[in-house]
Amino acid sequence: MLQVDEIREIIEMVDKSSLTEFSYEANGAVIAMKKNTGSVTTTVQTQPQITAEPQAPAVQKPQPEVSAQTETKAEEAPQASADYDYEIVSPMVGTFYASSSPDSDPFVSKGSAVNTDTVVCIVEAMKLFNEIEAETNGEIVEVLVENGELVEYGQPLFRVKKK
Repeated sequence: MLQVDEIREIIEMVDKSSLTEFSYEANGAVIAMKKNTGSVTTTVQTQPQITAEPQAPAVQKPQPEVSAQTETKAEEAPQASADYDYEIVSPMVGTFYASSSPDSDPFVSKGSAVNTDTVVCIVEAMKLFNEIEAETNGEIVEVLVENGELVEYGQPLFRVKKK
């Protein structure tokens, strides 16, 4: 599996080159990039590795029990997480930062009040630090990612209870 630094290096190299498309596959991971008018769109997918082992039938027997437990947990989860009206999502692939520097406090935390123009985090993409705004009025009820974590386009970062 590729490391985050290796993916960043590939993105930078494709961005600086005259290539318009690039794809790479190794160890079940697929990276595909298309460059349009100066911006780079990156897709990273991981595919489960399929191994042919005679133990496959034994693994299939307990699956219905796990599915029944999963369905029960899935029914409970909406009740516990129904305390939000809006999700703030990442507008790009990059690294999530909760604060402007390692020494400063996070922009927001659970219980913080936000307005439409409140900066909630920074997403770094290709050495550019992009401030992400709340885009709604309300209160942060859940922070879904850790500081320094790689986030994907459209990935929920925060859950907000609108006011």
